Amino acid sequence: MGYVFLVLLLLIIILVIRCICIVPQANAWIVEVLGQYRATWMAGFHLKVPIIYRVVKKVSLKEQVADFEPQPVITKDNATMMVDSVVFFQVFDARLFTYGVERPIAAIENLSATTLRNIIGSMTIDETLTSRDSINGQITAILDEATDKWGIKVNRVEVKNIQPPRSIQDAMEKQMRAEREKREAILTAEGKKQSAITLAEGEKQAAILRAEAEKEQAIRVAEGNAQALLVVQKARAEAIRLINEANPSTGYLTLKSFETAESMANGQATKIIVPSDIADLAGTFTALAETLKKSEDK
Repeated sequence: MGYVFLVLLLLIIILVIRCICIVPQANAWIVEVLGQYRATWMAGFHLKVPIIYRVVKKVSLKEQVADFEPQPVITKDNATMMVDSVVFFQVFDARLFTYGVERPIAAIENLSATTLRNIIGSMTIDETLTSRDSINGQITAILDEATDKWGIKVNRVEVKNIQPPRSIQDAMEKQMRAEREKREAILTAEGKKQSAITLAEGEKQAAILRAEAEKEQAIRVAEGNAQALLVVQKARAEAIRLINEANPSTGYLTLKSFETAESMANGQATKIIVPSDIADLAGTFTALAETLKKSEDK
């Protein structure tokens, strides 16, 4: 009898434990009663009736990421590209998420693929490659509106990769290479032009500076010569003034004349022209000397 009581007590404890449900944070549990929706249990402590209450789905309310495989997409100019996308979504209504659509992730993937084909199908390949932000915004708006009835909030959609055909990639690479070579040639030509201009400006400035230096040198030489000549002339003028003030005698003047003639005779000239006044003075001195000699004889 005691063993039966212990077994019944153990079964009751196990049954009570199985009736206790603790829902984790950021989760929601869908509960059915006899096959019909009963309630949505949020995070916390809950009790359920065994056999009658049944948790049919546990839904995460955290933001989730769905990375889809690349899809072939045809552009407006008939270029086939492989495009893959990433969808960031969050469940805001666990009941709609459970009963709204079968396999909601697959539904989002298919809806994302068809929407991507519709959007890119109205764009050229160049517009597709340069309008990624616009594509992301359009897909996000369409998916968010379409998934509201499924209890899903699409936060954003990112086009992860756009891969054009190999032939188009080769053409784009050639175009990019040509553009780079063009820019390189332009930059090289601009550099050479600037270098030539700088060199010419430098030579021009150097020529100007040389001309100014030569001009300054010639001016200084001319000023020096003029200054020297002025000093010599002033010295001569001063010498003449002093001689005039000293009132020199005729003999002194005659002597200076002879000295001048002597200095002239020391040169390389073969002829010496003696001024007439010097010759007259010489004759005067000769006559004077003869008169003095006769007087001494007497």
